[in-house]
Amino acid sequence: MSTNPHVAASRELARRDPALGALVAAVGPCSIGRGRPRRSHFAELARMICYQQLAGAAASTIHGRFEACFEGPPTPETVLALPEDRLRAAGLSGAKAASIRDLAARVLDGDVRLARIGRFDDDTVVAQLTRVRGIGRWTAEMFCMHQLRRLDVWPVDDLGVRKGAAILLGLRAMPAARDLEPLGDRWRPYRSVAAWYCWRAADTVTPD
Repeated sequence: MSTNPHVAASRELARRDPALGALVAAVGPCSIGRGRPRRSHFAELARMICYQQLAGAAASTIHGRFEACFEGPPTPETVLALPEDRLRAAGLSGAKAASIRDLAARVLDGDVRLARIGRFDDDTVVAQLTRVRGIGRWTAEMFCMHQLRRLDVWPVDDLGVRKGAAILLGLRAMPAARDLEPLGDRWRPYRSVAAWYCWRAADTVTPD
């Protein structure tokens, strides 16, 4: 049986970095690569749009109502066939409804090539997805990390990654995004896994 690459990366980072190694020992291997993605690329991006700027319970409710609008998983065709007021009735804001519809239209006209996106490098994936209204770099990076299972994404704009990196690196202050970029070089080519441990460090740290 082949080893999960995220688990192997966890072991390698623990070997290289004592501070990160202590966290690996405490929380176990990175869980990003467990199982297969549960949704199609389109359905996952629609879910991510539903969840933007909302707390977990509210986002889950709205996403559930969105998916209930369709007989099966949402597709670009079924989204565009659905009147926009049905999306609004599910609880989506006007901006989110427009974003999901824009994604659907761009996929159908070939501007965003979701069927082939797994073959593109990370920068190309980000460039493709950020063409869509309402999808920024952070959302595109999360798609690369969690849906495409890319091992070397470094989301420097993520607050949790910045907080956790400060803890792991023993910094007095949380680094700015521009300063965090080179600090991640020590964890190449497994920066996605390092970012996951930064999130864990930010979750588990307690004040003195």
